[in-house]
Amino acid sequence: MTRARGVIAGSAVLAAVLAACGGDDRQLVGYVAEQPRQVDIAELPDVSDGGAPFRFAAADDGLLLVYFGYTNCPHACPNTMGEVKRALEDMGDDADRVDVAMVTVDPEGDTDVLADYVQAFVPGAHAIATDDLGTLRRVASAFDASFGEVRETASGTRVVDHSVLLYAVDDEGVLALTWPLGTDADDLAADIHQLLDD
Repeated sequence: MTRARGVIAGSAVLAAVLAACGGDDRQLVGYVAEQPRQVDIAELPDVSDGGAPFRFAAADDGLLLVYFGYTNCPHACPNTMGEVKRALEDMGDDADRVDVAMVTVDPEGDTDVLADYVQAFVPGAHAIATDDLGTLRRVASAFDASFGEVRETASGTRVVDHSVLLYAVDDEGVLALTWPLGTDADDLAADIHQLLDD
């Protein structure tokens, strides 16, 4: 958790959004990069689609929500994915314009189970896994995400330190918004509606 706070507090590329759209004075809860961040720099295998190459960009006029985590994560990953699930359930027809992808930071432990895990939260979500750690780190870095080495506890549980941010990507592969850990479903849904309306 301290890593996540450090990423949020210390990143020079994130700034609070102060402007609202459509005359509404609501401020976005998430953050936008001070400079545009192109995140569709490489394709990774979508193991929920037979390993087909996955591009980190939304469909036309949509959004792609991206999360870097792993299935054994005890708190941050299931909590974040649960909030995403609730947000999309509350969005009505706009939810059809939102795709979700979870990228595992523990491909050795997750590749065979990631699709079932992420689709238990969001049916049709993309499960992204690669054993090419160099490319995985390069893609994560484009998002300003990070992760450490897999280690095992005394009980044999796999543990990976990782940043715990949720990202929204537009249809041009540009990072549109970043949410910190703990953003609730209502705020996610409101921000997503606002991005889709822009």
